[in-house]
Amino acid sequence: MIEFKNVDFSYGDRPIIKDVSFRIEEQESVAIMGPSGSGKSTILRLILGLECPQRGDIIIDGQNVCRMKERQKQEIRKKIGMVFQDGALFDSLSVWENVGYYLLEHTRMSPDEIGERAIQMLGFVGLDADEIVYKLPEHLSGGMQRRVAIGRALLSTDPKIMLYDEPTTGLDPQATENVITLINKLHSEKTISSIVVTHQIADALAIASRFIVISDGELVFSGDLDQLRECRDTQVLLFLAPFRLSVAEVEKKKFLDR
Repeated sequence: MIEFKNVDFSYGDRPIIKDVSFRIEEQESVAIMGPSGSGKSTILRLILGLECPQRGDIIIDGQNVCRMKERQKQEIRKKIGMVFQDGALFDSLSVWENVGYYLLEHTRMSPDEIGERAIQMLGFVGLDADEIVYKLPEHLSGGMQRRVAIGRALLSTDPKIMLYDEPTTGLDPQATENVITLINKLHSEKTISSIVVTHQIADALAIASRFIVISDGELVFSGDLDQLRECRDTQVLLFLAPFRLSVAEVEKKKFLDR
């Protein structure tokens, strides 16, 4: 579905992505991990065609987005759903208007019909539509806002690919679990390719079957969980160290509590 071939991208004189190459297959679930500022979110912008690399090619579903005009990119984006870090909901619109926004703007469906579709989608993402359908986003919890954002992405494009930018950042443990469960549900039930950008290693392990690690704009690892465990690259080890330490502490506590 997605392939990066020797991609370089810079903002002015500041390099962000450096000679990055990888493939993501159809219906694959991949986590792109790395420290803050390493270039992870830029990869999502490049996939969407919101930025163009200075060098290299980006292939989406067999088409090179680097050589497309804007109208062609818009057609490619119809295959892709995007969930931004903060949900990016419209503050002045109700929940159903946010979920049905694309249909309101780009179809001739009646508001009643769009409202019904939005209510069905809210149910699919695990929300009580009767309780929240007319509320503004500010009256929802962070976890509920993320699920509304996922519902909007699904209703907007019927995507083959879902991109998630730090989907659990700032959420409490229960909300985090709800979002992770929903991402996994979409991947299994709708056979969607999932690409999750995160620096939360535990979340990545709960979602993905393959892992890409970006450090300072460079790809330093790509592989499955067993390969990640065996990786001895210094930058990967430094990134994973806090997680391994926390796991060790949990195991030690379990042993002492016996």
